[in-house]
Amino acid sequence: MRADLVALSAEVLGALASRGLVKRAVREVEAGAGPELAVGADGGVRGVFGDGVETVLAVGVPLGATVCSCGAVGVCRHRVAVVVAYQRAQAAVVVAPWSPAVFSDDDLVDRFGQRVLAAARRTWRAGLPVRVRRATAADPVPAVELPSCTVRFLVAGELAYADTDAVASYRGEAVVLAVWAFRAADERDPSTEDVRFDVGGAGSAAPVDITAATELAATVLLDGAANASPVLIGSLRAVRDDLTSANLHWPAAATDELVEQLAAYQARGAQHRVERVAELITEVHARARATGDRSRVLGVEEIAETRLRQVRLTALGARVRGTVDSRTVDIYFHDARDVLVLREHMSGETRLHGVTPRELATSTVLSESVVRGPSRVIRLARGGAAKTSIIPSGHSWSDLSTVVSNYAAAVTALRAAPPRVLRPRVAAESVRVLRIAQVEHVGYHPGAQRLEAVITDPDGTAALVSAEHRGVAPGALDALARALADEPTYVSGAVSQADGELRIDPIAVFTAHGLVVPDLAPADAPARLEQATSPQPDHLTAVLTEAQSLCAEAAHRGLRHLSPAFRDRLPTTTARLREAGLHPTADAMAAFARTPAVDTWLPLHLRLLIALELK
Repeated sequence: MRADLVALSAEVLGALASRGLVKRAVREVEAGAGPELAVGADGGVRGVFGDGVETVLAVGVPLGATVCSCGAVGVCRHRVAVVVAYQRAQAAVVVAPWSPAVFSDDDLVDRFGQRVLAAARRTWRAGLPVRVRRATAADPVPAVELPSCTVRFLVAGELAYADTDAVASYRGEAVVLAVWAFRAADERDPSTEDVRFDVGGAGSAAPVDITAATELAATVLLDGAANASPVLIGSLRAVRDDLTSANLHWPAAATDELVEQLAAYQARGAQHRVERVAELITEVHARARATGDRSRVLGVEEIAETRLRQVRLTALGARVRGTVDSRTVDIYFHDARDVLVLREHMSGETRLHGVTPRELATSTVLSESVVRGPSRVIRLARGGAAKTSIIPSGHSWSDLSTVVSNYAAAVTALRAAPPRVLRPRVAAESVRVLRIAQVEHVGYHPGAQRLEAVITDPDGTAALVSAEHRGVAPGALDALARALADEPTYVSGAVSQADGELRIDPIAVFTAHGLVVPDLAPADAPARLEQATSPQPDHLTAVLTEAQSLCAEAAHRGLRHLSPAFRDRLPTTTARLREAGLHPTADAMAAFARTPAVDTWLPLHLRLLIALELK
């Protein structure tokens, strides 16, 4: 039996060819119009079609490199049909989970050559972050996420079927790195199915100095965001550039966002948020002090861009940011296992790559010109529009790997993740697709200008859909309300958890009549919204939020400029924290009340952020 052909599932064949070719081949074989098969003594499978086309699937040869008289380059419908027909003729076979660590360096040299292994060793010595996903009974395809591409081992024990979305020139190096990553994962943690860590390089042992960033963040805290001078903002910009040049991308990104927040306050911009400034100050210091994998804390290896070969991107919706006069649209796409982001500046119905943002955010994109960065932000290479096709999405969300059908399991995963201030600053890290079994209730909170809906999964577990009005997307809430009333089956967006409940900030809804992207909907006739009564927060949440607000206010005013009236409020909040049983946090608040300083504010605010995130 040709185990390599038996292992080519419909999903794998779709990755090698296209879903359309696979569906066509299955229909033809089931209708009796498939090829006549013969198996040679050498194991080669020959298929002869009614029109005389002959295809031979030789042993040890990748499917796209086998012989077919139709003359097509790559995986054609005839090759796929021979695989499907061969599988139909075999008894059911269960493919046991396996590890690509079984491949030796000799195997890699035989397949890719010494030059490719030498290039891979240079990359390995520099160090890089990886995510290893082992094969399971439910998903027998092991995979490794490298900084700028994903490698999937489609057939057990067959290097020829190692597949990557990188272009051919990088394919060999990517596969070699993925095999080595599996070896390291098996040595490090052989039982965990999904593990992230750094490989090669110096790991977390090499210290990194970002003192300049922490000192400036401390200056913002002492002087206050309300008193930040143009000189301070200019110094932050210079430090941001230095951090970027040193490949310290996550502290650089936090510093850059801090600059944007301070500039927005000076310009009286709507983007400024007092709480966000406090979070960014804490994040810069937390990343400086944290231990662990440097790539996840500091982003030190996040430098490469990778040109991808032909990819199929399924749109998941869009988020519009900025102001009415200067808008940026993030269009989210699903690519095999990842969520990628195409970021574009827009004005009105500006056409992006030949289509409007609304059309692009509801389409499937087939392209040979996508360049992927380590933060999963993508762009089209110069001249890439000619190699890009955009087609309607259809009902294609059901088989995405980001679909969440069990809300309780998603909450457990979120609670196990590192604190947000230390997670990699990866675009769309929290974007998921939730399956909707039923919409229980939709209500509007006029005071907060927020629309909320309760949805349930197939097990009856509830999740909260919550979206706030933003002037940059005036028709979003009305479009969301109509979509939730139109037999929705899925909702995509950024997920979080609170009080053990899954929450999602929606970017699109799949309804009975197609995909709706609220942020890109026109501000036309308003929907009929039922007014909802905002529930009172529980006592613990109220106490933590009160304490966090005080910390944020202190960062806004500046620790050097706190008024006696402000300081008089601290003992009351300390007492409330103690009454709620939060004694270590109350002790931290008491220390800050006695001596308002950077060293007392930072541990207090970090503790509050984590407590609210995990509550």
